Amino acid sequence: MRRKQKPTEKKKKKIPFRRRVVNNLFALRCIWEAAPLHLIIYVGSGVVYGILNFLSGSYLLRRIVDGVEAGEPISSILRYVCILGVVTLVIETALQWYWRVISPVLNCRILAYIEKKLFRQAARVELACYEDPEFYNRYVKAMDEAYNRIRKVMYTLDDLISGLVTLSANSLLLFLIDPWLMLFGLFPLVLGVFRRLENIAKHDMETEKKPVNRRKTYVRRTFYLGEYAKEMRIGGMYGRMLRDLRESFSDYRRIIKKYGLRQAVYGYLQKIGLEVVTILGATLYAVWSAMVVGSANGGMSVGDCLVVLSSISSISYELNRLVQYFAEFGEHALFLEDVRFFLDYIPAIQDGPETAPKEGGELELRNVTFRYHGSERDAIRNVSFTLHPGERVALVGSNGSGKSTLVKLLLRLYDPTEGEIRLRGTDIRAYTLDSYRGDFSTVFQDFKLFSMTVKENVLLRPTCEGDDELVAQALKESGAYERVSRMEHGMDSILTREFDDHGENLSVGEQQKMLLARVFAERRPFVLLDEPSSALDPIAEYRMFGNMMRATAGRSVIFISHRLSSAVLADRVLLMENGELAECGTHAELMAKNGKYATMFRRQAENYLGSEVSEDA
Repeated sequence: MRRKQKPTEKKKKKIPFRRRVVNNLFALRCIWEAAPLHLIIYVGSGVVYGILNFLSGSYLLRRIVDGVEAGEPISSILRYVCILGVVTLVIETALQWYWRVISPVLNCRILAYIEKKLFRQAARVELACYEDPEFYNRYVKAMDEAYNRIRKVMYTLDDLISGLVTLSANSLLLFLIDPWLMLFGLFPLVLGVFRRLENIAKHDMETEKKPVNRRKTYVRRTFYLGEYAKEMRIGGMYGRMLRDLRESFSDYRRIIKKYGLRQAVYGYLQKIGLEVVTILGATLYAVWSAMVVGSANGGMSVGDCLVVLSSISSISYELNRLVQYFAEFGEHALFLEDVRFFLDYIPAIQDGPETAPKEGGELELRNVTFRYHGSERDAIRNVSFTLHPGERVALVGSNGSGKSTLVKLLLRLYDPTEGEIRLRGTDIRAYTLDSYRGDFSTVFQDFKLFSMTVKENVLLRPTCEGDDELVAQALKESGAYERVSRMEHGMDSILTREFDDHGENLSVGEQQKMLLARVFAERRPFVLLDEPSSALDPIAEYRMFGNMMRATAGRSVIFISHRLSSAVLADRVLLMENGELAECGTHAELMAKNGKYATMFRRQAENYLGSEVSEDA
């Protein structure tokens, strides 16, 4: 049984050989599952190119030399060259057509397959993973590297196969000429140690550059995105961001100094070993054997010497490349480790075996306690209450009292550290996530609009016939209809200008009204509203809540609001304080109790209407 990984589990820079093999096979399996023809063509082309490289290189040279020495007719040699040329032309034409016409389509299919795997996993992992810096860093690297790195494994395999075919053919030819030449050909394998060290240094450098890249990208966004424009023009943020940019480039210089010299030394040792020891050494040996020893005394002929001079360079190059290919597989495995870590991660929040009832029911919290990972105190502590069908509950309290955390627990974005939440008497962990969360209409405090049409933003799905009336009514209930009716394309207008220069930009208050329309359009049994009206003025907020109460009749509602005037409309008020349920009752009951809620309500009333309100309340 696969163990559950913790989000903060750190990876090792050096991974075992078996894991390196498995990671590269994972990449090839992804390509095979997405586009098997692509992998077959790449592997096949490696074999074909390897054979053609040998036939048009060392073998052609020896064919010509041997033919001249044996007095073979020139027509025979020309016939071989012509046949080789025609075969090469046909194969190259077919492959180029494939690379230009078919390959881009299959690459898109591979990209879609990989991103679908990543996005599905991203939708499964629990919210805590996004709040864990180590996990999130690896998640970002997985998203950045997955597609290109998986394709690079295929490219490296193609080069490896082509190189192995060329190497094998040339090595056999050299062995037949003089077995001692193999010593020079095998020396590049020793240089593989330096290639591996160079790749490790390269990987470490890229890893250290990732957070610097993110910081630099963030600074750039603050200068060109409109949402930062006002704040960047007041105070000292302009200078602060420029300082961060300077620090980013300083970090770049530090990282390059740390790893650049190391990579240069490893590269230099490889180059010297290849060009001096292998190529120059083999060349001197071949010349000595042909010119000093002579073919009559067991040395090489002049023709064989020419073949050696041609082949040894090819063998040395291919052997050096062979070492590089294996080093590249190691490099791919290091980067793919982040992809595998993310895809293999077992989410802490799992589906249950049952389907949640679509009609909702009684929702009960029993002694619920929750603590965020890495925190030293509980965000929610021993909270118990029951939300009855059709009941409207106002959740109030100061910032940091645990209100938003409670909403996330109800949606099962987190599971309680202790206690349980029950729907119709059944622990919500027994339900599938989709069926349970599908019972809720939710508007979060840190909401987001999508760069889609108004209708799609309200429905959160592709539109179909008959949706116009539903969306229009929802917009009227939320107070957003008047603004939408002034748009050029009405409900078909695109929101934001990220992808459409004629898109509509909304104020924060208008965005909140748009989001509230989702609640009115969806007839789900539970409604959760986390500060849905923070950008509205008090009168607009009161109207909005009045509309909401009418539109959600028969549905169970929990809404968070800092303006306690809205709590008057609720059937029950829950006051949160320091993660605990401090007071519970109707507005009238809590005012009569004259506790913390009553004090907060009177204080807000004084701010709006004057101090005489506190005397009359």
